[in-house]
Amino acid sequence: MEKIKVHLKPWPDPNLPAIEITGTVERRVDILSMEYYISGSLMDLEIPVPNNSPERRIALWEQTCLEFFIGEPGLSRYWEFNLSPSGDWNVFRFEEYRQGLFEEMAFSELPLYVVQETSKNFLLKLEWDLERIFGPGKVLEMAVTAVIKTKSGRETMWALSHPGSSPDFHHRKGFLIRL
Repeated sequence: MEKIKVHLKPWPDPNLPAIEITGTVERRVDILSMEYYISGSLMDLEIPVPNNSPERRIALWEQTCLEFFIGEPGLSRYWEFNLSPSGDWNVFRFEEYRQGLFEEMAFSELPLYVVQETSKNFLLKLEWDLERIFGPGKVLEMAVTAVIKTKSGRETMWALSHPGSSPDFHHRKGFLIRL
């Protein structure tokens, strides 16, 4: 499969930071590779500093957090991946829309989780084996999202699409990428 380019759109807000969030998603057999790229006025953003010992943490979405959601078409069960610029992370499983939340214990770490930052650019890369959750060769659908917090304390929501009347990354109509 070729790399799929993504461009996240903000939920409308008159005080958006002057940034752009793009990236790529690629599936090679059952390995998923992702890149998030944030460019623009990073000095306006609250970006967590790198943690020398990254760990699984709850509530990463309360700060700047890059996320993606993945599930099988036609099934209500799905997974949420939270990736902090600090290197901290978490993976949750939902049995159905926003219900039956569990930390996914198939992961004790997220492999090849790389963060690079300069004054104008931020890059996060992740690669993992889909078979940790899904059987081999399963067709999957995915949403790519981000919560970006500004230094002024504003929280902005970014996604491939915003299908609901309010920001809702769990909305299955936002799972636009088919792998």
